[in-house]
Amino acid sequence: MAAGLLIERGHDVVGVTLRVWPWVEGSDAPSRFGSCCGSDATDDARSVARILGIPHYILDSEDEFSRAVIDRFVDAYRGGRTPVPCVACNSELKFGSLLRRAHAWDARAVATGHYARVTRDEGSGRHRLWRGADERKDQSDFLWPLTQEQLAGAIFPIGDLSKDAVRAHARRLGLPTAEKPESQEICFVPNGNYRAFLRERDPAMFQPGAIVDREGRELGRHTGLANFTVGQKKGLGLASGRRLYVLELDPGRNRVMVGEAGELEAQRLIAHDVNFIAGAPPDPLRVEARIRHAHVPAPATVRAMDADRAEVVFESPQRAITPGQSVVWYQGDLVVGGGVIAR
Repeated sequence: MAAGLLIERGHDVVGVTLRVWPWVEGSDAPSRFGSCCGSDATDDARSVARILGIPHYILDSEDEFSRAVIDRFVDAYRGGRTPVPCVACNSELKFGSLLRRAHAWDARAVATGHYARVTRDEGSGRHRLWRGADERKDQSDFLWPLTQEQLAGAIFPIGDLSKDAVRAHARRLGLPTAEKPESQEICFVPNGNYRAFLRERDPAMFQPGAIVDREGRELGRHTGLANFTVGQKKGLGLASGRRLYVLELDPGRNRVMVGEAGELEAQRLIAHDVNFIAGAPPDPLRVEARIRHAHVPAPATVRAMDADRAEVVFESPQRAITPGQSVVWYQGDLVVGGGVIAR
């Protein structure tokens, strides 16, 4: 639909599908590499391009995707973190290598179907990132690392529309994807089973170890840190008579720390790899901070610690702040910036 809208606005559009996964085995594509990475999705893209009357190309990005997205995904779990692979895919591939290739083809920008918006501030000349108009579908929290150069080459044609409006436009254009179901799974993980995927990649991260409380007392045994994430309460296998949750993962000692619900709450976090999109911020900076995609942004203060790190202090404690996830800062609909939660 992004392509269709650009054509209606008079742009010269070329359709590109990134092949990020080998299409060589079996016949059930979605079960092998997710509904947005398989051959069926490419067939859909080709059909849309044919109806819209635009060229369509497939670019082999398998090796780069493996290095920039999958390897980082596995490394994060190996280090006891819970990553967001879409963030790396957007910054490294879609608006990284693909944008550079687009410029080499004399194309002005890369357009995607993200529910987000970009504007240019006439006073400062800087590009700004905004939430998508449809709050239910907003994807701005997957785009926070984009640099000024990347935002200058990014177009989000459906960012001002609701999902219902997008489907209605697609029906009007007769696109075969108008009623296509959504997928919110990790695109490269077969059947959404990330644990099986990790076990195949690195069985060593499933070494058994101790489950302990805050005092270090052993309460039970686990079957691998990659089976757990902060805030998890299922699958602990403990008969303590209390409802316990994962508080922390310790890869150095291969331990899972657990505690009660109240111990999950924290008021402060440190983020690294930070990006202040709108430029150097005042210190401190008042924002609403989101600590995971489904989290309702909460009032907080951000202080830059150095060029790479920032401290975020919330007005009230937040539940299950998880290393590896993104923390994204907003002022209204404006995306001020973000970073990766370190601790």
